[in-house]
Amino acid sequence: MDQYVAAFNSAQRAVHVELSVIAAGTSGGYAQQTNAIRAHNAPDILHVEYQALPQIATTGGLRDLSAEVDDLAGDFLPAAWQSVRPGGKTWAVPMDFCPMAFFYRRDLFRTAGIETPRTWQEFRQAASAVRRADPGARITTFPLNDGAFFAGMAWQAGDPWWSVASGSWRVGIDGEGTLRVAEYWQDMVASARTARSATGTQSWISAMHHGRLWGMLGATWGVGMLKKSLPADHGRWAVAPLPTWGDNPATGVWGGSAFAISAQSNVSEAALTFLRWLSTDPAVPRIGAKVTFPSPAYLPSRRLARKAYEDGFFTGTPVFDVLDEAATRVPAWTWGPTSLSVFTTVADALGPVSTRAATIPGAMRRVQSSTVAAMRARGLAVTDGSRT
Repeated sequence: MDQYVAAFNSAQRAVHVELSVIAAGTSGGYAQQTNAIRAHNAPDILHVEYQALPQIATTGGLRDLSAEVDDLAGDFLPAAWQSVRPGGKTWAVPMDFCPMAFFYRRDLFRTAGIETPRTWQEFRQAASAVRRADPGARITTFPLNDGAFFAGMAWQAGDPWWSVASGSWRVGIDGEGTLRVAEYWQDMVASARTARSATGTQSWISAMHHGRLWGMLGATWGVGMLKKSLPADHGRWAVAPLPTWGDNPATGVWGGSAFAISAQSNVSEAALTFLRWLSTDPAVPRIGAKVTFPSPAYLPSRRLARKAYEDGFFTGTPVFDVLDEAATRVPAWTWGPTSLSVFTTVADALGPVSTRAATIPGAMRRVQSSTVAAMRARGLAVTDGSRT
């Protein structure tokens, strides 16, 4: 962000942006933003992930941007634009969007004669083949420590955890699609076809480098993460579409963010100038291509990012070919007003799975009941869409 802000400030003189860096959202940043809104000292602009936007919007601290930015809607990825419109109003401008994909060690797959899995059934078969090729290796790990991953899997299955009807939130975290995903991964974990170690750790990075993990289920951010974390693996990794459920080409999403304007801002027009620049200016994807892997939500910027990005790390199908196609295959999804706390609840509920003290389907049923109770405790109108 510091490079984007510097580029904006140097490009004109009418508006000057000051950057204040706070903790990552779930590490305390969202609590800090909420507290600032309540104390009436919120910043002019707030950086908000899509899953957090409904929760921040319910504070009443965001400006309705519908009249100012809805003219841009047709030039954004539809799923990204829908993600900034909880309740039918536009509360933020999308910046990036992160459809999921399968990152894999193409060198190891080719040596073992294993085809890249196109469906989850083929993924199960490939996982068994990896074990036969190297009993100490696994195709990937199921991240029991990350509720956002499981939400992305449910998203691909086309089973939204929240929806709104007749003025009430309908909660369906144990819906048919989610339970199908849960049962699939329960079998994968119980049969040891996949590891169940935490992601985001140094041991996880080491396992991928040394061939103990042959793949990673991630999203567009995985491109930059692998290049930065595993520089010695140049030419070993490839990117493939997320395996699908049968012939359904849907893809889930794991990450992405937008920028909102505080309802308390006294310089909202200046803030809007920066938001439009950050989301649509050609300079932004060019800067992003130098420091990370750009995945803009703005369609013209995606085309610029493809040209600007130098893809020398991965082999096989070009990265943008895979991820651009994935971005068009995202089903409808609605985030709820307690999404952030649900991620924590999912991770807590999945923890005992590693010791066989719980199952993944059972964990999701418990998350369903606890989410309904938590939302009702906040005074929200809730319909329990549980299948149990």
